[in-house]
Amino acid sequence: MATRSYGQYCGVTTAVELVGERWALLIVRDLLVGPRRYTDLKQGLPRIPTNILSTRLKELQEGGVVRRVPIPRCGLVYELTEYGRELEPIVLALGRWGFQRMGDPGESDVVTPDSLTMALRTAFRPERAADMPETTYELGIGPVTLGVRVSAGGLQAGALEVWQIAPPAPPVGGVLPSGEPDVRIAAGPGIRRVISGELSPQQAVSEGHLHVVDGDAALLERFAATFHISPGIAA
Repeated sequence: MATRSYGQYCGVTTAVELVGERWALLIVRDLLVGPRRYTDLKQGLPRIPTNILSTRLKELQEGGVVRRVPIPRCGLVYELTEYGRELEPIVLALGRWGFQRMGDPGESDVVTPDSLTMALRTAFRPERAADMPETTYELGIGPVTLGVRVSAGGLQAGALEVWQIAPPAPPVGGVLPSGEPDVRIAAGPGIRRVISGELSPQQAVSEGHLHVVDGDAALLERFAATFHISPGIAA
């Protein structure tokens, strides 16, 4: 737990003392995708100073949010405890809430495999996907490429880069999509406007925010219906 105390007897206060320090929730965000080595966390959070990363990990371990465990062929990794994984719906709700005020990215803003994976989980609408046929997507934004499978109202997603050391943890878990995807999508920052409904897929393509590399372009409509955040949907 962080050494700073607010001196109030309150559940919100305790939560903020556990995960409210700078970078702490982003570490939790990345660990919600799966276990990570120290070097993986540093790579996924390129601007975090190494001393701050070490301090936050120590605080999260002391608070019972994170633990360090051995994984065969990977060595020691950090993973969320059962208590830590209870933060998942909170982190997703925060993501939906923050999405509504994101605006366009700055020139120095980066997208990482884990941040994009969690962004998709934030926008995923299982009630809409439940009646749709199984669909596999390959989604690329800049240097990041994800494999995504939507099936029976469930989502599997994960980076195709080799630095990801373990399959995504439940409920994203399972085997990442293999074989040829139904559609390969190259996207720019404007994909945010598709997810918000500000642009239709056709408009996004015509304005250069989306590009179908190969596959069925009609599936862009399904993607936009499956991954959507409307104003006021943070609950």
